[in-house]
Amino acid sequence: MLISVPHSGRVSPMSSVVTRGIRVTVKSQYISDRSAPRDGRFAFAYTVTIRNEGERTAQLLHRHWIIVDNEGGTQEVKGEGVVGVQPVLRPGESFEYTSWCVIPTSSGSMRGTYQMLAHDDSHFDAEIAPFRLGLPNTLN
Repeated sequence: MLISVPHSGRVSPMSSVVTRGIRVTVKSQYISDRSAPRDGRFAFAYTVTIRNEGERTAQLLHRHWIIVDNEGGTQEVKGEGVVGVQPVLRPGESFEYTSWCVIPTSSGSMRGTYQMLAHDDSHFDAEIAPFRLGLPNTLN
C-alpha cells in the first residue's frame, strides 16, 4: 500500500508509505549553516521514522537513496544500515534518525528503499516515498 502526502500537486517536504507493515515517514528541512548558495552547495536534513505496524519482526539491513537536484543531476547512496546501525523492529516499535545531504541546486527530491529482513528470513524492500528538498517558503 502506498500513501504519500501531496502538496499542491508537487512533491511535499514530507512523505509516508507502508510496505509489508513497515511505515517509513520522512520530513526534510533546509540547513542554512551547512549551505553555501554562492558555491552551489545546498544542505538538507531529513528525519526518518521507521515504524513496524505489521505483525512480524523485521530488521533494516541496507539503504538505497536516489537524490535528484532540480537540474536533473542524480546521486545514489547505498550502504549497510542507517547512521551506523541495522535496527530490529518488533511489532509496534519504531526507530527514528536524522541525516543530511548536499545538492548543487536550491531544490530537489529524494526517494529510495530500505532492504528489510523479515523474521522468516525473507527479504523485501520497504519503499521510501519521494519527498521534496527545498528552501523554506518555496514551491520548486
